[in-house]
Amino acid sequence: MKKVVSLVLVLLLCAALVPASLAEEAGWVETVVSIPNGDHDIPATVCLPTGEGVFPAVVMLHGTGSSRDEAGNGYKMAAPVLAEKFGIATIRIDFMGNGDSTADYMGYTFDSAVSDAVAAAAYMQAMDCIDAEHIGVMGWSQGGTDALLCAARRPEVFKSVVTWAGAPDMMLDGFFSQELYEEAKKNGYFVMTFDWRDSLNVSLAWCDDVANTDVLGEFAAGYTGPVLAIHGEEDTTVDPEWSNRIAAASTNPASGTHFIPGMDHTFNVFTEEDFHSLYNAVDATGEFFAATLK
Repeated sequence: MKKVVSLVLVLLLCAALVPASLAEEAGWVETVVSIPNGDHDIPATVCLPTGEGVFPAVVMLHGTGSSRDEAGNGYKMAAPVLAEKFGIATIRIDFMGNGDSTADYMGYTFDSAVSDAVAAAAYMQAMDCIDAEHIGVMGWSQGGTDALLCAARRPEVFKSVVTWAGAPDMMLDGFFSQELYEEAKKNGYFVMTFDWRDSLNVSLAWCDDVANTDVLGEFAAGYTGPVLAIHGEEDTTVDPEWSNRIAAASTNPASGTHFIPGMDHTFNVFTEEDFHSLYNAVDATGEFFAATLK
């Protein structure tokens, strides 16, 4: 049974979670936690820089059918770099029905994703070593959609945003179709299949969200902070042009795009032994958050 970490243990995360010599050598320390949020718990991994805080923090949101470590462990590799190189703490979470989550994926909607992200942000804000006024959010693919909605709906929490291959309209990008929508209307859900994991039952509520939410419209109207949209030029899953549109939806002068030549939707984590495309994105992410979360 997963253990809910108390506030006392939350504070201890900022202290000696590993021997001091090891932490000093690594430059970061990581631990797994569980965060209660309404009727479910959120499995999460916290990664903290070592040394004296306070540190800005970023909530990392995964994409469709993935988990908090992300495709090819992309987030698992990114978090220590953000901590050690840029002094940025992170918390990466499993959405309902993904990774270690025991919740039913039928409960996953745009609202639940934003709620889980806000709960993760609040968890970080409770730590003495975290700068509660400087919390960012980032998301990969559909996680980017969720990140944009987090910023639009809770701008008082999230001060800076990064999208990795952000997908503001999942109908246009083929994650979802009118045929599947009709199936969901008939049955209350449709079945989404994958090559790498078991299928998921996707709720009619999620379908309604996708069909009826103007993600970029909400973002433009509700958020005045900066956004960086990162994309691979060889992404055939989500059109790279979406990143231009994400940046264009912001009037903040610090907003922009970062395109990586030769990179696909999963940031080449399955094709490059040295992960240079992924680390290109991580460095751009770290530089942006370091500049905007201060």
